[in-house]
Amino acid sequence: MQTAENKTMNRFNSVFGEIDAVYHEASLKLGLSDSVSKILYTICNFGDNCPLHTVCLQTGLSKQTVNSSVRLLEKQGYVYLLSAGKKTKDIFLTEQGKAYSAATAQKILWIENEILSEWTQEEVDFYFSLTKRFLMQLKAKVSKL
Repeated sequence: MQTAENKTMNRFNSVFGEIDAVYHEASLKLGLSDSVSKILYTICNFGDNCPLHTVCLQTGLSKQTVNSSVRLLEKQGYVYLLSAGKKTKDIFLTEQGKAYSAATAQKILWIENEILSEWTQEEVDFYFSLTKRFLMQLKAKVSKL
């Protein structure tokens, strides 16, 4: 028999699983792999460039996956890397990359911004407050595993 807590987690996991599936569908419709979509999205969200470590952090992708996808994007002429310190690099969109991102990954960002613009500021703040609270509690408990 399923407990009330399990039912709640099933609802939670179902919603987040469906959200992930919608992002995957969007990436496919835009002709992007999930990793390339997340990387371009993250860069667009920062402007035309972003620290490479931030891309890893914000996408949840491994360093290896990010590096492989960035190399592919470099080879295609969409991005380039510049040193930003001893051990850090920033990833920049080329002019071709800016056009490519606008036609692909940036559309996802526009959709999200359109949705959030339909919410009240209180709804946006409440949503982010609860999501951040869940994240912080999850991190704390996982650190004790």
